Amino acid sequence: MNEHGENDLGWMLDEALRVPEARHAILLSADGMLRAHSRGIHRDEADRQAAALSGLQSISRSTSEFAATAETPWRQTLVEFDGGYVFLVAAGPGAYLAVSASEHVDMEAVTYAMQKLVDRLGKEMTSPPRQGIRA
Repeated sequence: MNEHGENDLGWMLDEALRVPEARHAILLSADGMLRAHSRGIHRDEADRQAAALSGLQSISRSTSEFAATAETPWRQTLVEFDGGYVFLVAAGPGAYLAVSASEHVDMEAVTYAMQKLVDRLGKEMTSPPRQGIRA
C-alpha cells in the first residue's frame, strides 16, 4: 500500500531525503498548491509551506534585475536559518521543489540530489498514463 495515499509522487521526494541531514521535501505549483510531499511532513504542514514557498519564489523572481536583467530566469533560492536551510528550485513549467535540511547538511549534495530529482519528476509529470497492453 502507498503510505502517501493520494500523494502519488511522494515516494520520489523521499529519495531526495537520502542526503544526511535533509529533513522534508515538497513539490508545489506556481500558485502555491501542494502537489506532493515526503513521508516525514504532515499534509497540513506541507500545504502551509507550499503556499509560503510560492510567495518566496515570486519575491525571488522579482529581484532578477538586482542580479542581471529583468528577463533573467529564476532558478533557485536558498534561505539560511540558525537551525538549517530551505532550498527552492524550479522543477519544470509552473512547478517548484523545496527541501529543508539541518545546518550540518552537505549543501552541494542536496542541490545535486534535487537536480536529479527534478529530471526524474519532469519525466514522470509529462509521461502519459499507461494504457492496457493490446494483444
